[in-house]
Amino acid sequence: QVQLVESGGGLVQAGGSLRLSCAASGTILSINDMGWYRQAPGNQRELVATITNDGNTNYADSVKGRFTISRDNAKNTVFLQMSSLKPEDTAVYYCNADVRGYPFRTHYSKYWGQGTQVTVSS
Repeated sequence: QVQLVESGGGLVQAGGSLRLSCAASGTILSINDMGWYRQAPGNQRELVATITNDGNTNYADSVKGRFTISRDNAKNTVFLQMSSLKPEDTAVYYCNADVRGYPFRTHYSKYWGQGTQVTVSS
């Protein structure tokens, strides 16, 4: 029943900005780490950024200084602010979260969003 719903993807020109959002819903007891990953055609899914429950962040070198991850714990939401976008940022972006909730109440399980397409034109 836990579900992650993403929004904010789209088409943007190089140098532009987008803000992705991902909200967790369902029977949620708590959320630990949250993050964003991306996958381009023919490539592996790769880490973009993560954020812990207390706000510690980690970024892939390729996006450091351009992307910012944040979260709103009251709304069970994680954000990814993307600026200075490059064509190589084009990918399907997935959010993830380690969630304790129905049906797994006694431990954390990793959930994934459906993915949202980000396309950066040159």
